[in-house]
Amino acid sequence: MSGPRFAVVTGAANGIGRATALRFADDGYDLAIVDIEAGPLAEVAAAIEAKGRRCRKLVVDCLDAGAIETAAREIEAMQPVDILFNNVGQSGRERASEFWNSDPEVWRFVLEISLLATMRWSRQIVPGMRARRRGRIINMSTESAFYGDVGLVDYAAAKMGVIGFTRSLARELAPFHITVNAIGPGAIRTRAHDRLPRETIDKIRGSVPMGFVGEPDDVAHVVSFLASDGSRYVTGQTILIDGGRWMI
Repeated sequence: MSGPRFAVVTGAANGIGRATALRFADDGYDLAIVDIEAGPLAEVAAAIEAKGRRCRKLVVDCLDAGAIETAAREIEAMQPVDILFNNVGQSGRERASEFWNSDPEVWRFVLEISLLATMRWSRQIVPGMRARRRGRIINMSTESAFYGDVGLVDYAAAKMGVIGFTRSLARELAPFHITVNAIGPGAIRTRAHDRLPRETIDKIRGSVPMGFVGEPDDVAHVVSFLASDGSRYVTGQTILIDGGRWMI
């Protein structure tokens, strides 16, 4: 892509979002980073600026459609968006359960933050990309959408929805030279992962053919490729980053 390079990362304060934002800075991008956690977000912004890149931090509740619309307008006024990494999302975490006794309110929360936030951010950013006839959109899915982990029915459903959204949007935007792809991380050492009991972590590690849990940087490297000129002929795809646990 020609011209200035500018990336937006949602859910950028921790884990994969943080690692990817820093990787984008290393790749020469200026950034807008978004999260609901102001303190950690400010730390990421400072780290990006220390690398010599411009960074705009926006504290946004991505469950709030109006807040997303307002933030996206602020971002587009700063600089045209070349890359959108829709990273924000999560499972029900401590409220997760097997489906037979699950809470529909938790389903709604998971669907809102893990699917609809991705669609809303894309809806705000796509018109500008389409008008400029360039752009990269990378959406966060999960290995669980394929593997079907027990206790994550709502999360798997939301993230398989992200994959369907990715494919349809990729086909729609291909004539405008905009690529849309998804990634599906498996076991990655994030804050949520570190809260798991030791025996659960050992079980997860034992299920990974490569025998270890990945780091956020392992995901950031793949996102960096999908954002690069080298991926210009790759669109509508989902790349699993899980040490071989699910192979397609």
